Amino acid sequence: MPSTFYNPFTLEGKTILITGASSGIGAETAIDCSKMGAKLYLTGRNEERLKDTLSLLEGEGHHSIIAELTCEDDLEKIVHAVDRLDGIVLCAGIGETSPFLYSTKSKISSIFEVNFFAPVELLRLLAKKKKIEKGASAVFVSSVAGNYSFNMGNGVYGASKAAINSMMKFCAKELAIKKIRVNSVNPGMVNTKFIKDRGFSDEQYQADMEKYPLKRYGEPQDIAYGIIYLLSDASSWITGHSLVIDGGYTI
Repeated sequence: MPSTFYNPFTLEGKTILITGASSGIGAETAIDCSKMGAKLYLTGRNEERLKDTLSLLEGEGHHSIIAELTCEDDLEKIVHAVDRLDGIVLCAGIGETSPFLYSTKSKISSIFEVNFFAPVELLRLLAKKKKIEKGASAVFVSSVAGNYSFNMGNGVYGASKAAINSMMKFCAKELAIKKIRVNSVNPGMVNTKFIKDRGFSDEQYQADMEKYPLKRYGEPQDIAYGIIYLLSDASSWITGHSLVIDGGYTI
C-alpha cells in the first residue's frame, strides 16, 4: 500500500476564478472546488447570493468580486483583483427562448453580449495581463444546444453557445504556446433556476426527461465534477475538447 493517498483530481495549491458563482452550476462548482482544496475568486452580480456561496466554501483564503461582466470597467476590476490563476471557469450566462422570426438584432446582441463576448473578453484580458499561470486550465461552460441539439426557439441561445465552442478551440491553439489549456463542458438540461423559470408543467418536464436515456435531468454537481476534471492535472493532456455531459441525450 502507498504511504500517501494519490489523487490526480485534487485542486490543492490551485487558485481558481469562477464567474457566475452566485447560483446554479457556478455556485455548485465553487463549493466542490473548495472541497478539492482550491483557493477561489468568485464573481457574480448579486451580492447577497454571492455571499451565500462564499459561506458554503470549505477552507480559507477565498474572495468574492461583485461584477457585471458586460461592463468593461468591471472586467478590469476582476483582472486587477485576482492573483495569478491556475484555473478559470467561465460559467456566467443567460438563456432565453426566442423564435427565429422574433429574434431581432438587439435581442441577438444582448444574448451574445453575456454568453459570448463577456467570457471571451475576460479570458483575453487575463491572458494579456499575464494573470494566468503556465499549466493553467480555462473551462467555458457551453451547452449541447447549438452544438449537438437543435430545438425550436433555441436558435439565438444555441448560436451563442456554438460560438463559444468554436472560440474555445481557437483559444486552445493560440494559448498552448503558454501551456494554458482551454476546454468546454456542454451540459444537457440541468436542474437550476434557469429551467424552473421556463414555466412548463411537471408533466411537460417529465415527458422531456423521457428523451434522456438515464430518464432524468442533470444536477449542478454532475457538471461541476466534469469541470473539476478539466481543471485538475488529471486532464493535463486535454485541450480544445468539448466535454458533453448530458445523460445520453445526444446519443
